[in-house]
Amino acid sequence: MHNSFPANGFMGNNLDGMWQAVEEFRSRFEKRAGTRAGRGELRTAILALLAERPMHGYQIIREIEERSGGSWKPSAGSVYPTLQLLADEGFVSTEESNGRKIYSLTEAGREDVASAETAAPWESAGNTPGFAALPKAGVELAQAAAQVGRTGTPKQVHEAVTVLEEARRRLYSILAQD
Repeated sequence: MHNSFPANGFMGNNLDGMWQAVEEFRSRFEKRAGTRAGRGELRTAILALLAERPMHGYQIIREIEERSGGSWKPSAGSVYPTLQLLADEGFVSTEESNGRKIYSLTEAGREDVASAETAAPWESAGNTPGFAALPKAGVELAQAAAQVGRTGTPKQVHEAVTVLEEARRRLYSILAQD
């Protein structure tokens, strides 16, 4: 099938411009949603998770990542020292199980969580899973559009443009709602 668009895609050299726009889009959300927590947020997050059930360190890392919608994944190098600090403060106890340390709250840790007026970091407005999902969805949409541009027929490209224009209008209509 003959494609009347340039060999390097329907947008030619503008494909680089599109990827720059995608990266700008992503960086704007990363600055707002953040991939790193502020001081004290890791401590708060760990205590909130352990209030639900005992966990090992990597479970804590995965839970934080999942609950933040992927916008925050603390490193083992920050989680384990924080767990040790909480243990030193008497808020967390450890138990060995299947070769792993399982962390749980002590009575003092439960009291600390109960008296805390701070919500878990993933419950704050800037880190809700819905908010974190937006840049991911936008990047995936841009990647799909680029794929259509690289491999689609002129008719498919035209259909994709129509879909994207409709999506843009619908996004603006969301903002126009009360």
